[in-house]
Amino acid sequence: MEKSVIELFAGVGGFRVGLNHIKTMDENGKAIENENWKFVWANQWEPGTKKQDAYECYKKRFGDECSNENISKVDAETIPNHALLCGGFPCQDYSVAHTLSSEKGIEGKKGVLFWDIIRVLEAKQTPFFLLENVDRLLKSPSKQKGRDFGIMLKTFDNIGYNMEWRVVNAADYGNAQRRRRVFLFGWKKGLEYDKRMQKEDAQNILIESGLFTKSFQVEKTVENYKHIDLGDYADAVDVTERFSYNFENTGCMIQGNVYTAKTQPIYITSKTVRDIQENGDCTKYILNEKQIAKFAYLRGNKKILRTRNDGTQYYYSEGAMAPYDSLDLPGRTMLTSEGSINRSTHIIPDKETGKLRLLTPIECERLQGFPDNWTKTDMTEKKRYFMMGNALVTNIISALEKTLSQIIENEL
Repeated sequence: MEKSVIELFAGVGGFRVGLNHIKTMDENGKAIENENWKFVWANQWEPGTKKQDAYECYKKRFGDECSNENISKVDAETIPNHALLCGGFPCQDYSVAHTLSSEKGIEGKKGVLFWDIIRVLEAKQTPFFLLENVDRLLKSPSKQKGRDFGIMLKTFDNIGYNMEWRVVNAADYGNAQRRRRVFLFGWKKGLEYDKRMQKEDAQNILIESGLFTKSFQVEKTVENYKHIDLGDYADAVDVTERFSYNFENTGCMIQGNVYTAKTQPIYITSKTVRDIQENGDCTKYILNEKQIAKFAYLRGNKKILRTRNDGTQYYYSEGAMAPYDSLDLPGRTMLTSEGSINRSTHIIPDKETGKLRLLTPIECERLQGFPDNWTKTDMTEKKRYFMMGNALVTNIISALEKTLSQIIENEL
């Protein structure tokens, strides 16, 4: 099977950077990629803004293969055939209800991008998918823990997919950022790969034979191994109304039977912030006294009296953080607010002067595994920070690439 790919919610191209092991660009700013994976279509559209910075970055780095249209308005039938659908999508409300026109019809809330993924998978009968989300997806919503992920699993099963998932902390496997994300790998029922997986013991998929454990090894002893049969639920509406479950960090679903367990990584020594620091003059990013004082307050211990909408009061508390980030540890999870005066923003000692400063945009790109100046287009520096806070660690995708390539190439 040809290794053809579409990238939904493409951002600045993280999946493509990872799969094609992109490390640099040519003199025109176009990515130099090995083209082992053929990207036949991509979509990136940011609602509520005229300036489409992520799309423009993608187009500059890769050419004109990217669509800049609201994905919900794209006719899925017009999307090229492909072997792999990939994308990082936001954690939203996945609850569904019966349609007014038919008790058998099911619809999700408008604007929830997961349903666009399902729409494309159904229309194109995509053989494989690889998706990324925040790890709280497994636990949401808080009042009905695990409901949203249960809806997703039931939906994948209903449209003909088996799948596995794994929460990966990038720093556990040699990267310079402590970033926990859940990755989902699914395959169409009936494929050669599916036939092999159905012969496997489910626990073995979690610890030895699945895509994720081949790339990110775990200890052979697991905790809280358990099973639930989604056949006990009529449809995704039934899941919405009465499902609650404590999913662990690793799991798989075969023919509607879900197996999940807590696994422990076999750690690889991580890179540190020191490893991604820029050399040279970073004076522009050094903090002044007023900024240092503000960060000291934001990162300090605090207890603040607040008032709820109903008039009752409560104390909001935050524990103290270190006054600045250690150069000898991996970075913390980078957010879209990176570079602003914010509690979550990294502060490091400058290599040349020892003075406290912000991370540079290039250092943020390095934390996510992008080539230097990947986002240096015509977007503002604030937007460059935002793009990296919104991206994935491309090295995770690169680590999956070899095994993923073998899986797809082995299909007839």
